Amino acid sequence: MDTFFKHTDLNRNEAEQIVSETLNKCDDGELYLENSKSELLVLDDNKIKTTSYNTSLGYGLRAVTGDVTAYSHSNEISKHSLKESSNNLFSTLKSKKGTYNHSISRTNVKLYSDINPIEAKPLKAKIDILKKVDEYLRKKENKVKQVTASFLGRHEEIEILRCGGETFKDIRPLIRFNVSVMVEKNGRKEMGTFGTGGRMSYDDYLKDENWKKICDEALKQAQVNLDSKPAPAGEMKVVLGPGWPGILLHEAIGHGLEGDFNRKKTSAFHNLMNQKVAREDITIVDDGTIANRRGSLTIDDEGTPTSRTVLIENGILKNYIQDRLNARLMNMKSTGNGRRESFEHMPMPRMTNTFMVNGRHTQEEMIKSVDKGIFAVSFGGGQVDITSGKFVFNCTEAYQIENGKITFSVKGATLIGNGPDILTKVSMVGNDMKLDPGIGTCGKNGQTVPVGVGQPSMLIDQIIVGGTKL
Repeated sequence: MDTFFKHTDLNRNEAEQIVSETLNKCDDGELYLENSKSELLVLDDNKIKTTSYNTSLGYGLRAVTGDVTAYSHSNEISKHSLKESSNNLFSTLKSKKGTYNHSISRTNVKLYSDINPIEAKPLKAKIDILKKVDEYLRKKENKVKQVTASFLGRHEEIEILRCGGETFKDIRPLIRFNVSVMVEKNGRKEMGTFGTGGRMSYDDYLKDENWKKICDEALKQAQVNLDSKPAPAGEMKVVLGPGWPGILLHEAIGHGLEGDFNRKKTSAFHNLMNQKVAREDITIVDDGTIANRRGSLTIDDEGTPTSRTVLIENGILKNYIQDRLNARLMNMKSTGNGRRESFEHMPMPRMTNTFMVNGRHTQEEMIKSVDKGIFAVSFGGGQVDITSGKFVFNCTEAYQIENGKITFSVKGATLIGNGPDILTKVSMVGNDMKLDPGIGTCGKNGQTVPVGVGQPSMLIDQIIVGGTKL
């Protein structure tokens, strides 16, 4: 079935002709077609609070000359609409002297199935699980006062048409399951949140009552925080746990390695290519080719196959994260990281699954080496200044370390530092690398895309901890 030209007066040959006529004097561009379906189910205190189902169909037509981009999009796929978009692009791009470069390598590697997760599991079955979550948590812990559980499903069909009739297609499933629980003790209330997801069906993650593991993790986090003490403040050693704490790498390091920031010289890394930026045992990778992962893509949103890109190797900066536009202007190759939120948005260089690879130390070694510090297991929100690399992150689960031992949980800890500088302060890299459970979402320039993060445990010798202890 030809999804995009079935119910329109525009046929494929006509679309290809308009695309070629529009782009044959440009440096780059494409027609990006998207048909997406999404659902959201939210249960709050054993009542269905939200149910929504959305469909979206449309296109975005982009033309690039030099570093100037013209873009037009519409949710009406028709001959008139596409011709009008073409005329808009011609009027925007005054100079059309470039040579179109449309060569993209093909791939027969498929990283996920074509399954539509929304249709694969009946609505009633999803609601039944959400209700079981509420019942399970309340039976397990009488301190539970509130339970929120949700399903978020998405199914996308995309097609990319380029000058000369080149066509690239992808079908992308995506799900996320989340549980939040609030507990109360002696008037004190604390929250815990955990989730999972990726590019598979709901049952791939939740069969055999695996949803209970998600509930247990959310409850554990809430219980830990219920007994926590105010976090200390000051400069100290911090041990980061494996997995989700990789969000710090994503924000503090990863964004600074995206091509657009470095081409414009607004990143702290822009003049450090092939220079030492970290200890020798630090290697950081962006890998969009891991099967079924939340941040993975068979092809990016420009039609380029994703890749495993080594960004920092043994402490040396080796690559930037590139889309086609910035790669061309920097005389580099696209790494398959041209991503967009939807057909309404232009692509730009974005991360996929970004992580630090294994080192040789154990987490136990790291903790034993700390006289006084923090063990950070999970993070919530954070802020990063790309130009300076400065960041602030909030810990949602953390513990005090005293004399080489974990003593008690702490609340209100924030990590404050500088991305490029923090890499030089890492003294131990663990051998327990994990990827996050499949919950990451990245924001940039008003666009959000699903991503993955990960890392092994890591000891930072010197970082500022903002705390609430008086």
